Amino acid sequence: MATSANSPNFSERCPRNDHAADLDPHDLQLVAFRSDPVRQARDAVLAVNADMRRNYAALKADLIGRLTPVIVVENDSQGGRYTLVHDGERESVHPVAEVFELAKSIAHVPLGTFSILAPYLKGSQGGGWVRPLQDFAGTLTAARRRLGAADLPAELAVSSGRILDAALRFAEETVRRGSFDRESFTDFSGSVYGDIRTTMAHAARAQIAGVEALLRRWRDQVGAERWQDLYTVVLSIWTTSVLNQNTIIIRQFMNPANVDTHLLDVPTAQLPADPVLTALDNLARIVQDNVAAELVFPVDQEIADALKGKEDLLSDTIQEQLACPFRTASS
Repeated sequence: MATSANSPNFSERCPRNDHAADLDPHDLQLVAFRSDPVRQARDAVLAVNADMRRNYAALKADLIGRLTPVIVVENDSQGGRYTLVHDGERESVHPVAEVFELAKSIAHVPLGTFSILAPYLKGSQGGGWVRPLQDFAGTLTAARRRLGAADLPAELAVSSGRILDAALRFAEETVRRGSFDRESFTDFSGSVYGDIRTTMAHAARAQIAGVEALLRRWRDQVGAERWQDLYTVVLSIWTTSVLNQNTIIIRQFMNPANVDTHLLDVPTAQLPADPVLTALDNLARIVQDNVAAELVFPVDQEIADALKGKEDLLSDTIQEQLACPFRTASS
C-alpha cells in the first residue's frame, strides 16, 4: 500500500534506541558472562572436573554389568530377599521360612499397642485412643482364636498365646478404666518379655536355617574358587544397619581374608525402587574407588584409604586446619 506524502516516515514514528543506552549495566554483566576473561578461564578449569566426572560415571556404568559374583540382600519383614548376580544371570529368593514372620508378628504386639497409646503418654484424657485400641484388640482376638490352627512349634504357640492374652487383658482393663500411664503400660510389656524372647529365638532359628541353606546351594553353584571373591551388599534402613541379622549370618560364609572389604552394609532411608541396581551402582563405585585409590595416591596410604573408605578426602586436611586455624598455606 502506498504511503501518503503527509505520513511521517518510520524514523519519525519510531525513534532510535540509541544503541540500547537504557540497558542496565548489571543485567548486561549477568547475561554476557562469557565475555569475562576470568569467567572464561575458570570455566576452562572447571571443565576438567566435569570431564572427570563424566568419564568416571561411564566407567561405573560399564562396570555394573561386569560385577560377579554378587549377592544383594534386601531386608524386609520376611527375613530378607536375596539375589545372586552371577555371570549375567540373576536369581532372587526369600529363603526364610514363614515361621520367622509369624514369630515376629506376635513379638510386635506390645510395640503395636505402644504405637496407639504413645500420642497420649503425657495425658490420656479425651479418649482419642479408645477406639484404635479396641480395633487393635479385635485383631488380637482374631489371632488368638485361630492361633491353634497356625501349626506353630509348640513352644512358640504357648508363648504367643501368653503374649496375646496379656495384651487383650491390658486393652480391656485400660478401656474400662478410661486411662493409662507409663507404669501401667510397662507393667504389661515387662510381663511378656520372657515370651517375646522365645518368639525372637524361633525367628532367629528360622532365619539362620533358611539363609545358610541358600548360601550353601549358591556356593556350590558358583564354585569354591570364584566364591572366594564374592561381594555381598546388604541394604537396610539406618536403624538396622549395624549388626544386621543377615550380615551376621552371611559373614561366616565369606572368605575371611576379604570379608571386611567385600561384605558391605548400605543404610538407606527406605528401600529403593530397584534395590539390586542401587546395590550394584554402589558396589561399582566402591570397586573402582579401590583401584583408583592405590594408583592415584601411591605415595600416601592414608589418603588412599580415605578414597577407598567412607572418609571424605578433605576430612583430614579440614581437621588439621580446624585444630590450628592460624596455620598458613605454606606451613
